[in-house]
Amino acid sequence: MLKNSTLLFFLLLLTQVTWAQHRSAVRGTVATENGEPVASASVVLENTNYGTITDDNGYFEIRHVPSGTYQVRVMLMNYNSVSKSVTVGRGGSTQTSFTLTPKANQITQVEVFGDREKQPEKLDAITRLPLKPSDQIQSISVISDRLIEQQGALTVIEGVRNVPGVYTYATYGGVRESISSRGFRGIPTLKNGVRVMSDFRGAGFSTDMQGVESIQVLKGASSVTMGAATDLGGPGGIVNVVTKTPKFENSGVLSFRTGSWGLIRPTFDVQRVVDKSGKLAVRLNGAYENGGKFRDHMDNESFYINPSVEWRPGAKSTLTLEMDYYKENQGIDVGTVNLSVGNKENKIYDLPSERFLGFESDKTDINHSTYAARYKYDITKNLYLRAAAFYSNYNSDAIKSNLSAVRGGGLNTDQVIWYDRSISHNSTREDKNSVFQIDLVGKELQTGPLKHTFQVGADYRYMDLYQPIYNSIAIDRINVLDPSTVSNTMPEGLPTFELTRETQSFDYRFGATFQDVIQLTNWARAYGGMRYSTNKTRANGESSVTSEFWNPLAGVMFTVKEGFNIFGSYTNSSNPRSASVVDVNGEPLGSERIDQLEAGIKSEWFNNRLRFNLTLYKINNKDMNLEVFRVDDTGAVVSAGYYTKGGNDERKGVEVELTGRVLENLEVIMGYAYIDAQYKEHTTFVPGSAPNNTPNHTFNAWANYTVNTGVLHGLNIGVGAYYLGERPYNDWTQVGVQYHAIDPNTAPWYNKAYTIVNAQVGYEFEKHWGVRALFNNIFDKVGYDAYRISFIDRIQPRNVSGVVTYRF
Repeated sequence: MLKNSTLLFFLLLLTQVTWAQHRSAVRGTVATENGEPVASASVVLENTNYGTITDDNGYFEIRHVPSGTYQVRVMLMNYNSVSKSVTVGRGGSTQTSFTLTPKANQITQVEVFGDREKQPEKLDAITRLPLKPSDQIQSISVISDRLIEQQGALTVIEGVRNVPGVYTYATYGGVRESISSRGFRGIPTLKNGVRVMSDFRGAGFSTDMQGVESIQVLKGASSVTMGAATDLGGPGGIVNVVTKTPKFENSGVLSFRTGSWGLIRPTFDVQRVVDKSGKLAVRLNGAYENGGKFRDHMDNESFYINPSVEWRPGAKSTLTLEMDYYKENQGIDVGTVNLSVGNKENKIYDLPSERFLGFESDKTDINHSTYAARYKYDITKNLYLRAAAFYSNYNSDAIKSNLSAVRGGGLNTDQVIWYDRSISHNSTREDKNSVFQIDLVGKELQTGPLKHTFQVGADYRYMDLYQPIYNSIAIDRINVLDPSTVSNTMPEGLPTFELTRETQSFDYRFGATFQDVIQLTNWARAYGGMRYSTNKTRANGESSVTSEFWNPLAGVMFTVKEGFNIFGSYTNSSNPRSASVVDVNGEPLGSERIDQLEAGIKSEWFNNRLRFNLTLYKINNKDMNLEVFRVDDTGAVVSAGYYTKGGNDERKGVEVELTGRVLENLEVIMGYAYIDAQYKEHTTFVPGSAPNNTPNHTFNAWANYTVNTGVLHGLNIGVGAYYLGERPYNDWTQVGVQYHAIDPNTAPWYNKAYTIVNAQVGYEFEKHWGVRALFNNIFDKVGYDAYRISFIDRIQPRNVSGVVTYRF
């Protein structure tokens, strides 16, 4: 026994010695131009998890590095990063040195796609592949945190306006942002890959932009990575809000913003490397906001905190933990009204900003927290395992006013000005969502003459949603043109709300995904993928049958010349329907299918300083399950109690975007989208008509110029415009079909197009200080975002704000 143990010991020792002989180290020093050692600088081997920080003497050592050639990069706040190539031999060490130079106060490069040389942070939570947006066959745009800061964006929609073809569906009284793309209502908005608001209509949610690292927009069908078309796999796409995590640097930013309508907003962002070995880093973001509502009798107050920690226990593994908490109390704007009799024309009343048609007690109360844990382990240099767990708890309640046009009594005969007012709870919910992902990912693995970048993995999503329903309470009758009839103070002695119904629903989703990108030749790549999904729901004790789907993705990309690629792809989505959706004979009609074709150009110019992308798409939803209606003896339109197959929803269009650096100190972002969305061969809607709130045209542009020399060195000026074309206010139903209380066979009126012009002027001082002035809607254009017959919300009038920033 002793001999066996001794032999085992020596074998293990020999293994460790042999292993160590194949491992090496990279050592060196970092100093300034005058020879002063630089402490706390981050030193990393690019495209690996190997890294450390310099000590007080500017010395660093990265141990246990496999032999090979690496690009070593050194980074420190307020200094230009520097890199060089080093070759590490077997069992030896490589010595090198770096010299850092102070930044000349130039603004960090700003592009829609963020860092042009690597995959944006956490993009793989939605794509599952380790590819840059330009290498993905799907249409993906990423809004960087630098662009968000530069434009002063305070909401998600203000950020995604930089992406062509993405637009506002509705704002629901200014408290939630429903975002649309490619003619599909309310595409899902995620936070770190997790569905926050489990509303299939894509009603959106509020969040604070201080903790946002980037906003990622995946347009078109995402069924291969997300699942069924009822939600995350829908053909319109998804928006993913990514929060900040440590970058292994010692830095901090404090800012204070003040502006129109009493806006006050202090923020902070501090990160530190905790240990001398550079294995543990922390980061803490926070914000407080008060004011900023342009309509009188409304207020706003929110608090946000976002701590995170990242641990690199060894050269091969990384563990990231993060959470964020957001609390908001915000006034809800009941909006304005359309004065048109029968709602047949666009006669939106331009309600003065000092006029408010609701009550001061109209408020929403939101408590939202998310948690994330991500782990990555490098099996080899080209193969790694990734696991992630996410959790979100969105708790929302609100009391809001409702306006209902008075019918009869000799009122509202020439224009609709008399309304009955009531109050009710609005979208009260406790919404809990969990996601677990695990993936095996390979990058550029060689199999014979072919290279593969692949992903194989599984994910599990769980939703727990509680929704109480309360009665509404009638209050009074008002004339919207007569301020004396409109009180903003709730009368006393009102009855309390009564709970009329409550629902508890659960949703269970499992998916297994395989994707492979095959480098066939130097100029040709093939993309293929398949997802198997299951979906099961349970509501109030009743469970549905488990739906199963197979959704493929296939495509090719050809390199015409370096930096110029053309691509084409096909994917489809499945829209499950419950067993209660039956035909005239009582037989289930089953799920629906949505097919998408995409083709286009992805190109890079002037040494990747400028990018031009062109995408053409066509999406068809055929053989949908449509409810059948009939006219009863009284002439009313009622449900016939069954469904039929029919219809063809078609969306096709063109998206163009140009982004990058035209000159060394001139950054440009431009985008245009044409959307042709039609109901075709339909039994519910008039053929050729468009879905409500779908514009034909959108346009966005932003340019930022930085002065790098001379007296005005450190000055930067930005100006941009956003255009949203006219769009139908309602769907156009056929005769005898009732839909969302729309009068059958009534042509929709069109919401007018609007253009917003914004600008900013900033100045970065030599060391730590910066100031910025923001000017929004400079020409004070009036525009509206509306949800059918309610929430006709005006866009923000002209406003200004100033920001003071201190970096350390």
